Order: sequence, then C-alpha cells, then structure tokens
Amino acid sequence: MMESYWPAVARGDAGAPPARREWAVKLEAKPKYVVSSTRKNFPWTNRHHVAGDLRTGVQKLKDATPAGVLLGSGKLATELDRLDLIDEYKFLVHPRIAGHCPTLHESGLPSTRRLELVSAKPLGSGAVAMHYRRTRR
Repeated sequence: MMESYWPAVARGDAGAPPARREWAVKLEAKPKYVVSSTRKNFPWTNRHHVAGDLRTGVQKLKDATPAGVLLGSGKLATELDRLDLIDEYKFLVHPRIAGHCPTLHESGLPSTRRLELVSAKPLGSGAVAMHYRRTRR
C-alpha cells in the first residue's frame, strides 16, 4: 500500500500538496525493512528484507540502529511484542470513532504491558501524538 503511493509522490507523478511531497522525498531516502516469508519482490528504493528467524533479524536491526526503528504493521507489532522486542510505542490518536476496524494486538498478548508516558502533544488537526516507553518491572 505504501510503496504504491509514496514513491510516485516523491517523483512528482502523483498530485500532492507540497508538504506531502516533501515528506515523500524524505521517506524515499530512509531505509525500509520488510518482514515477509512469502514476498520475493521488493521494488521500493532503499529497502531491506529481514529474512530468517524474526527474533534474530530484528534484534540485529535494533543493535545496528540505536536511534530506533519505526514499524507500521499491527500484525508485526504483535509478533515483536510477543518476542519482547518493542521498547517504545508512539501512537497517533485521531479524534474519530471508526466503530469497526482491527485493533492493536487483536489476537492478544501473553501478559499486560506496563507503559510510562514520555510525551503527549496535541496537534492542530485535533489528533494527539503520544510517546510511551515500556517499563520492565
């Protein structure tokens, strides 16, 4: 979904406001890591396939990326959380109630996760950006 949209915006092939095109150009330059056991084709610029054992591959990525790695898949987040590989959460809460949609960790987790608020920032759109750190007590 993302790789069919953002590269076209970055190239100027898709109509987008200047701020969105600026974000697309930055996103295009960033490394992207794909976790898939079935996919073979990865056309997006600067992408890397995390293959093999998920715990080992992601731990190597974490060790090599001290500033952190952002992920955008609920299913992957659940698996990484089950493997105890998530240290921080950044949520963007929009002021809308959908009434239906998948939830984060929809299939559950083996235990409760305790989180400590690092920051919360209201945005002009009405959304709130929240940053939590996982506590290990």
